[in-house]
Amino acid sequence: MTLNIVLVEPQIPQNTGNVARTCAATGTRLHLVGPMGFKTDDRQLKRAGLDYWHMLDITYYDDISAFWDKATDGALSATGKSPDTSGYKFYYFSTKARHIYTEQHYQDGAYIFFGSETRGLDEDLLRANLNQCVRFPMLAGARSLNLSNSVAVGVFEVLRQWGFPKLQNYGVL
Repeated sequence: MTLNIVLVEPQIPQNTGNVARTCAATGTRLHLVGPMGFKTDDRQLKRAGLDYWHMLDITYYDDISAFWDKATDGALSATGKSPDTSGYKFYYFSTKARHIYTEQHYQDGAYIFFGSETRGLDEDLLRANLNQCVRFPMLAGARSLNLSNSVAVGVFEVLRQWGFPKLQNYGVL
């Protein structure tokens, strides 16, 4: 089973480094969509990912149009507006979503999207895909969880639903 994490315009290198480490440790693919708020050779990015970079399956895109073009074989890249991606295995994590993340059934090959730390995902994209938008329950007044924490919770929910494929499910003392 394959899980894809899509970070759209991440701004903080430490968050992206932490996400990269989560992806490496779980065998999850990482897609970084620019423009980003840092360079990919940033020292803080590399430090947060520690020595896991060699285990990472990562793809970079200049912008969201380049991502749509690659991920949908060009079917959505030229629309000029936020696409309706309901025919794809795309799921959008947002504080603005109406559905709780545990209520969604994530298909093999799923792409789970997270927006930038400062803006989240584009609202037009969310409106075009309401049934694929999910949120984490939080106290009223709490703005959001940290991006890297959000990705970790999302990744492990999908993997839990799938029975943690390919992961070591026991420890050794």
